Amino acid sequence: MRVWPGLAGGGLGAIVIIVLALVFGVDPRLLIQGMGTQSNTQTPAPQSDQTGPDPMKEFISVVLADTEDTWGALFQQVGAQYQEPTLVLFSGAVQSACGFAQAAVGPFYCPTDRKLYIDLDFYGDLRERFGAPGDFAQAYVIAHEIGHHVQNLLGIADKVRGAQQRVSQPEGNELSVRMELQADCLAGIWAHHADRSRQILEEGDVEEALNAASQIGDDRMQMRAQGYVSPDSFTHGSAEQRARWFRHGLETGDLEGCNTFQAARL
Repeated sequence: MRVWPGLAGGGLGAIVIIVLALVFGVDPRLLIQGMGTQSNTQTPAPQSDQTGPDPMKEFISVVLADTEDTWGALFQQVGAQYQEPTLVLFSGAVQSACGFAQAAVGPFYCPTDRKLYIDLDFYGDLRERFGAPGDFAQAYVIAHEIGHHVQNLLGIADKVRGAQQRVSQPEGNELSVRMELQADCLAGIWAHHADRSRQILEEGDVEEALNAASQIGDDRMQMRAQGYVSPDSFTHGSAEQRARWFRHGLETGDLEGCNTFQAARL
């Protein structure tokens, strides 16, 4: 993977706002006005709770900065201000506004404090335990969590959490799957526009990301942990679904196509 400096370009345009109206009945004018008046105060530098390998920390920071360039440009196209998340690097365990998390949880995004938590040891597990080596496999994981940040900024996360409180557990799980697959698709959108602007993709990068998406699918994770698969308990999507939605975002760069909440086929 090659990441170059500079702002991203792209052609999502007003579809960012239109798709929200399609999914949740949001008034696009209110969303643009509301986001346009948010504070411009942002955290300029990553925060680190633990020491870790400098090359890995630098790589994570570079990928995060690239996602900020890309999403900042895409939000700007619709007159909105992209609010950058804060990066927290940790090893072992960390306390977040979403609760106490141990390394077994893996990387996660907390919508309450708008922070991206990356366990530095996870990438060793991704490579050795899950069989997903490569720098772009690592970049995919970061871009997926940034996809959740985008969902949070756009109000999608709140809508989904609210809906989950009104439905049964299986229905809530399905909403979770749709949200996770949308984050995979948004990760693909980042890669699409970043590569078009800065040519970040090298030979083998796409295959690394698709393999990573597949290896952390619910079916493969459950098979490793318990020896059988229980589709009703999926919360992130199957290996095939995760890889397919990432590829869709990567190939199209079209946010409207990431409307997993209205997709007939997941």
